[in-house]
Amino acid sequence: MSEVDAARVWKRFDRRRKLGRFLGVLGALVVFLASWRYLDMGIANVETVPREINDLLTRMYPPDVAYVPEIVGPLIETLHIAALGTAGALVLAVPVALLAAENTTPNAATYWLGKLIVTVSRSVNTIIWALIFVVVFGSGPLAGAVAIAFRSVGFLGKLLGEEIEEIDFGQVEAVRAAGASSAQVLLYGILPQVKPALVGLSVYRWDINVRDSTILGFVGAGGIGVQLFRAVNAFAWQSVAMILIVILGVVLVSEGLSAYTRRLVR
Repeated sequence: MSEVDAARVWKRFDRRRKLGRFLGVLGALVVFLASWRYLDMGIANVETVPREINDLLTRMYPPDVAYVPEIVGPLIETLHIAALGTAGALVLAVPVALLAAENTTPNAATYWLGKLIVTVSRSVNTIIWALIFVVVFGSGPLAGAVAIAFRSVGFLGKLLGEEIEEIDFGQVEAVRAAGASSAQVLLYGILPQVKPALVGLSVYRWDINVRDSTILGFVGAGGIGVQLFRAVNAFAWQSVAMILIVILGVVLVSEGLSAYTRRLVR
C-alpha cells in the first residue's frame, strides 16, 4: 500500500459535517434546558408518585362490568361520529387536493387557496374544532362529526394532493384528447391512478378518527367521552376503568381493520 493510499482513511462524516451535527445537538440541548427552566417543571414530592399510582389503580380495580350496558350506546355513537366525519372529510378533501396539487390546480390563486385550507385544517386540533362547533351547533354528535371532518380535510387533502402530483399526466391528456369533459377527466384520468392511495389514506384516517372521537365528549361533542367525563367527575374509578378497557378494545380492533384494509389495496 502506498503512502497516499494509507493516508486515505474512510470516514462517515467529514470535519464540517461533524461540527454541524455537534452544533445541532448542542442547540437542541440548550433549547430543551431553557424550556425546562422557563416552565419551572421541577418535580416535587417524587417519592409520593408510586403511592398515588398504586392508590389510583386500587380504586379502579376491579372494573365495573355491570356498567357495560351504559357504555354500548355512547360507544356506537362514537363509531358513527368517526365514520361520518371521515366520509365528510373525504368528500371535501378531493377538491381540496385537486386545488393543492400543482398539476391540477387552475392557477396560482387556487393553488395557494388549497394550501391555505390544508394548513388551517391541520393547524387546529380536533378538540378546538369540537369546541367551535359545539358553540355553532350545540352539544351532541353533530358537532363531533363536523369537527372530525374539518380536522381530517387537511390530512387527506395534503397527502392526496401529493399523490396527484405524482400521477402519469399522459393518461390524463389521453382522456382529455378523446373529448372527455372535466368531470370525466377526473373520473377516468386522475382518480383511477390515486384510488389505492385514496382508499388507504381514508381507512388510516378513520382509524385515527376513532381514537379522536373517544375524547370529544369532554367538550360536549358526543360519544363515549361524555360517559368518561361524567365518571371521572363522579370519582367512579371502577367505571372509568371499564370505559378505558372498552376504548382500548375498540382502538385495537380499528387498528387491525385499518392494517388489513391497507394491505388489500396495496
